[in-house]
Amino acid sequence: MSDEIKHECGLAFIRLRKSFSYYQKQYGSALYGLNKLYLLMEKQHNRGQDGAGIAAVKLNVEPGYPFLSRTRSNANQPIADIFHKIGQEIQELERYQPDIKQHPGLMKGHLPFLGEVMLGHLRYGTQGKNNVEFCHPFIKRNTHPSRNLALAGNFNLVNTEELFSLVNIDPGEFQRQSDLAAMMEVVHHFLVKEDEVSPNSPAICSLLKKATPLFDGGFTVGGMTGNGSGFVIRDAHGIRPAYYYINDEVIVAASERAAIRTTFNVGENEVLELMPGQALIVNPDGNYSIEQVLEPKERRACSFERIYFSRGSDEKIYRERITLGHKLSKRVLEHINYDLKNTIFSYIPNTAEVAFYGLVKGMEEYLNQIKVQRIMSWGNDFDEDKLSEMVNRKIRQEKIAIKDVKLRTFITEDSSRNEMVQHVYDVTYGTVRNHEDTLVVIDDSIVRGTTLKESIVRMLGRLKPKKIIIVSSAPQIRYPDCYGIDMSKMGDFVAFKAAIELLKERGQESLIDDIKNTIKEMARNNQLHTENVVRRLYKSFTTEEISDKIAQLITPAGFTIPVQVIYQNIEDLHASCPTNTGDWYFTGNYPTPGGNKVCNKAFLNYLDGKNVRGY
Repeated sequence: MSDEIKHECGLAFIRLRKSFSYYQKQYGSALYGLNKLYLLMEKQHNRGQDGAGIAAVKLNVEPGYPFLSRTRSNANQPIADIFHKIGQEIQELERYQPDIKQHPGLMKGHLPFLGEVMLGHLRYGTQGKNNVEFCHPFIKRNTHPSRNLALAGNFNLVNTEELFSLVNIDPGEFQRQSDLAAMMEVVHHFLVKEDEVSPNSPAICSLLKKATPLFDGGFTVGGMTGNGSGFVIRDAHGIRPAYYYINDEVIVAASERAAIRTTFNVGENEVLELMPGQALIVNPDGNYSIEQVLEPKERRACSFERIYFSRGSDEKIYRERITLGHKLSKRVLEHINYDLKNTIFSYIPNTAEVAFYGLVKGMEEYLNQIKVQRIMSWGNDFDEDKLSEMVNRKIRQEKIAIKDVKLRTFITEDSSRNEMVQHVYDVTYGTVRNHEDTLVVIDDSIVRGTTLKESIVRMLGRLKPKKIIIVSSAPQIRYPDCYGIDMSKMGDFVAFKAAIELLKERGQESLIDDIKNTIKEMARNNQLHTENVVRRLYKSFTTEEISDKIAQLITPAGFTIPVQVIYQNIEDLHASCPTNTGDWYFTGNYPTPGGNKVCNKAFLNYLDGKNVRGY
């Protein structure tokens, strides 16, 4: 994604089902679980840039000894920082007891994070400040072990204020900035209630059935209690992803299937998806169950997980990204007038590479059809050179741009900064014939368009192509997201800006006021959640009209090379990613009422010049 946006948090949950001595004998180390937690987190490192944290619960600990430990980091490499500190603790133990690794019981007693239940989290901040206090897991301590709680998750909630009022809490400044703080208070409230009914063995399924219906948003959340219970829950629409793997040694859950497969070296069919509204619940004795804690609703799993967020090493996601690119090939051919001889294909950034392969595959299929038709039309009128020339025709592919990851600009002045931003990418000179070749570049998605305008388009212009075509493997992003991605401000979307510009050009600005007045009336009647009124803004325009206006908006002033933009359409998106139909950022069709409310508020914030979130 050339436009930097916030990513998605990652979750890792492990429950060891055997004794530490078993792992010592079977795998040569009592640290088996910690090693796997480290791998499970590193294999989801793409999901966390702001910080990380882990928590561990030890089973059967004598009263008075620690049983719940937690550490967090917001260092540049937070996962490495956390496990480096754990490694230092082990080295310190070995200084005084060199053979301690051969004694799992002693290791458990001396090492805080050598627990049977472990929870890891990778934070990509969507709310709150990026300091260590906002890193998950959050914990709540109590003198009763069963009332201790650790929570971490991948989610956004849009009703945090209501949640605090439900449990009669006046939140402090920190709590107001954290969705997890609100969720923690609600879950812990019901945990205490269940523990009062059944001391030292609260019914986890019962508390989840009472707590989770109160959350408006998309979520995958993992939790542990001090007495050794663990759980992972997923929202009723399945908006945020969750997968699990179970054998007689471990129970594992994570945000990405491929991370589990790689860490535990298991097949695709062995890693299962936690379905919408389900909870994986692990009892203190190591037994587990899959429970339906929320009534499942229409599946609206986030399509951006397939387009961009999850690693492409998952075989299904890889194939879907290939298909996303392939679906665009016919429209690209039309835009280049089927002139493959004078067209070069590339991609920016590297995360668009797989979609690029799909686009090229479509071009190759067309080229092969042409080859067959031409050869068949020759009859016997050909020689070896003529046949060889036809057979050896290829799609022209080049590595057009290389990102300079070391380049940072210290200049804050806008005009100077824009000039510096142009050099974030280096171009590969000599790949394009001046004013002869059309340059087609595919991106995952186009959000703001600022990086395209200030950096990529200018940079591509140095190669002097005849025309530049930017292709997005995702549809136009028109609406805010409030279920995990930090895309909450209407003015950030170049598609929205294009629609506003078109309304002004056509003298239809009164529609903006009509929408504004409707939303304000809804707000007075507490009806903001009932309809996404902003959808009316786009009804006057075709997708192509908005794409053409976007092309104008991302073209730098004084730039003489024609620029065109092609977007994926919604139908082809769903055909490519059939299990992840969540498309509210493209269509405005939100799965929960809170989404409508957020979108309407974001529109008012835009008109009022407020640079704040809509929730």
